[in-house]
Amino acid sequence: MSVNETIAQPTIRNQQANNAAPANEIDLMALFGALLDRKFFICIVTAVFMVVGVAIAIFSTPIYKATAMIQVEESGGSVPGLDDMAGMFESSSKSITEIELLKSRSVIGEAVDALKLDIVAKPKLFPVIGGRSFRKFNPIKTGDVAQASFGASSYAWGGEKIDVFRFDVPKYAINQEYIVRTGENNAFKLISADDVVILEGKVGEELTNGIFSITLKELTARAGTEFTVMRKDRLNTIVDLQAAIGASEKGKDSGIVNLSLQHQTPAYAENVLNKAAEIYVRRNVDRNSAEAKKSLDFLEVQLPAIKKQLEHSEALFNEYQKNQQSVNITLETQGVLEQIVELDTKLQELDLTRLAMSRKFKRNHPNYQGIVEQISAVQKQRDALATKITNLPETQQKLLGLTRDVEVGNEIYMMLLGKVQELDIVRAGTVGNVRIIDVAEVNTTKPVKPKKALIVVMATMLGGMLAIAIVLVQKALHKGVEDPSEIEAIGLPVYASVPHSMHQDKLTGILQSKKRKAQHSVDVLAVDNPADLSIEALRSLRTSLHFAMMEAKNNVIAISGPSPGVGKSFVSANLGAVLAQSGQKVLVIDADMRKGYLQKKFGLTAENGLSDYLSGQKTLEEVTKKSTVDGLEIITRGQVPPNPSELLMHANFSNLITAIKAKYDIIIIDTPPILAVTDPAIVGGHAGTMLLVTRFGQNDIKEIDYARQRFEQNGIDVKGVVFNGVVKKASNAYGYYGYYNYEYKSDK
Repeated sequence: MSVNETIAQPTIRNQQANNAAPANEIDLMALFGALLDRKFFICIVTAVFMVVGVAIAIFSTPIYKATAMIQVEESGGSVPGLDDMAGMFESSSKSITEIELLKSRSVIGEAVDALKLDIVAKPKLFPVIGGRSFRKFNPIKTGDVAQASFGASSYAWGGEKIDVFRFDVPKYAINQEYIVRTGENNAFKLISADDVVILEGKVGEELTNGIFSITLKELTARAGTEFTVMRKDRLNTIVDLQAAIGASEKGKDSGIVNLSLQHQTPAYAENVLNKAAEIYVRRNVDRNSAEAKKSLDFLEVQLPAIKKQLEHSEALFNEYQKNQQSVNITLETQGVLEQIVELDTKLQELDLTRLAMSRKFKRNHPNYQGIVEQISAVQKQRDALATKITNLPETQQKLLGLTRDVEVGNEIYMMLLGKVQELDIVRAGTVGNVRIIDVAEVNTTKPVKPKKALIVVMATMLGGMLAIAIVLVQKALHKGVEDPSEIEAIGLPVYASVPHSMHQDKLTGILQSKKRKAQHSVDVLAVDNPADLSIEALRSLRTSLHFAMMEAKNNVIAISGPSPGVGKSFVSANLGAVLAQSGQKVLVIDADMRKGYLQKKFGLTAENGLSDYLSGQKTLEEVTKKSTVDGLEIITRGQVPPNPSELLMHANFSNLITAIKAKYDIIIIDTPPILAVTDPAIVGGHAGTMLLVTRFGQNDIKEIDYARQRFEQNGIDVKGVVFNGVVKKASNAYGYYGYYNYEYKSDK
């Protein structure tokens, strides 16, 4: 790299920092890059969810749908010629009304009682896989059951059946599960949840202890197989079934109602739907014939009284004729008689009609008032004939009255007999205004649930979205700096970005063999692999330091960091090696007397080091150690002292700096993290150049700024930052500040 290129770097970086996106702006490309960085995580999570979705689709219990169809018609006369009579009992019913009637508690409750739907008995299945095994078993002959798998003989594996005819429990046991355990020769036991035997006997026997009662019609299973049986609350069973049965009109005002019921057992869905439809149709017929039956009952009550009155009138008539020896009436009287009989008969008929209407309508109803007006008009006509009767002889008047009573009574009696016969025909011929078009049927080859393909797709999509959400949330919560422009934005120049080295991981023992760990070998990357990208970055740092130190007070470089683990020792050791390889005489001092491990990188021991010199136990020559790199010498940390900060503040440290800065071209002092201890501030007071090492993705910008402030509070100016451990990520490549390193080797 030329001098001009090096000088141009700060200008370019400042322009990039100025062009950086505002903090509150969303960088979509960076987010896309973050997703690319975690692509394997996203793929794994998505694959796991897909596998779970496949498992759910395979082992879920299939749900079948039974469908039926009924037709709602306008009611009309049932027998030709009796339309007028039957019209009194016509009632039009809309489909929505019939749907609500079909799903009423009365209808559903009768179906629950008839089919004993409040008694739930089912085999006990092995968790997860038991349901699929039970459904897939195909018995060769009646009574065959599957062999138990995994030695779990208490579970049903296929072919097991139970039919509970009766199961009565006390109120406290409603909605509680009990166990039916099979035995030999159709024997069984009823067991409570806490394994207490309540009843025991055989299939077909009525078992009771005064509190619990149970009767089984059928039980097919191996000995030891368990079933669960429960008596559900009747009202809750009805309400649940009301919600489960679907009813909707097909088209507007079509009168066609589609019924449906979904259940895991096809036979259950068919039986329930057929029973509910059957009860509904029967009740519809009863409802439509109710009016005719009420009128028939009314007339049957009136008939005996009319007949008795007629018999009484005939007796009086016969007695009068016998006493008076009069057998006929005059022609004039006969004409008046016929008119009176006709009017009285009509009055009686209208009065019966009024009585019937009084049971259906209020007195102010137009229909009722119309009958009253007709009665009044006929009554006036009859009263007009009364004047003619008074002009007749007394004998004729008496005979007329008796004859009228007989003939009117006979007419009324015959009229009522005719109406009774008509109403009886109407009642018997009523068929209702609804009929079943299609009985319930289930397509067992196509269950409506689960939608296996949909479940797998949804599970896969959910896994992918969840994984993406996790990545984006982690990125939002992660505050570690991954872009050097963020550091430069707070006024700290970045002298070098050092890529993460996989070769260094091998050297430090992350990937090396046990044999190499046992050896005292040099793990300085600049020595072992001088062409590594990390070392090339440190050579760039060497060039930058050459110009940065021109105005420094001395040739001492202090290296620190905000927190442990940022790679200070790595930078110190390899920068020293790079400087020494360029022909300079370099001294590297490990000033981290608490946890320093610089000696390990050069295959040395920590004894006879800096702490020994500062405490006056050793001389400078005794603590200065040669390394395998020509021109590079090392002063290790020495023995761990109880007071590292006090040793650094001693005059011996000042004397050390004075003695060595004339002997070496460059002195590099590796110090502890500034935010942990005060040692770096003490050492920085003696150094002409202070560098801060930060690690990619580990230190956030506030932490770096606070570390700079700690130095400034002690009068030390941080010259620049070494951005260590940079990992090439898609999120960085798509960001505002792309920082690239390329491998450029010589041809061999």
